[in-house]
Amino acid sequence: MTDTARSFTLVRVFDATPQELWDAWTNPDEAAHWWHPRGVSTPRESVAIDARVGGRYAYTMIDDETGESYPTGGVYLEVDPFERLAFTWGSPDADPETAPKITVSLDPDGERTRMTFVLTAEGSIDSDTRDGWESALDVLGDHLQRSGTRS
Repeated sequence: MTDTARSFTLVRVFDATPQELWDAWTNPDEAAHWWHPRGVSTPRESVAIDARVGGRYAYTMIDDETGESYPTGGVYLEVDPFERLAFTWGSPDADPETAPKITVSLDPDGERTRMTFVLTAEGSIDSDTRDGWESALDVLGDHLQRSGTRS
């Protein structure tokens, strides 16, 4: 199913500090635990992150049931530690000018952190993309809880 929307926003509040969420997005050891929706895995050896403006990241998701692989990656556009991260997203070799863009904003909320995730594309966004990111953020919440944050 294709939606006519060109962007979507997901907002979550985590029992974690901005630094803990930042690490989840920029540390390969952390990202491998959750850069995928449920039913999919991301092998640690497939994750490479160079979190600086112009730096690239790449990872491969593997469908747990079929073994099908999904190489994913992009380029960092904005890197403001513990506050904001913007990057392209999609195929690792996609043109950064036309690839979908993701912005993650981290705002302290008492002892918690409000994370705002925005994905914007030039064309319409498939509903599976939104569902996949919703699920991945659920996996992130589970990971933060298991790793000892206050979740």
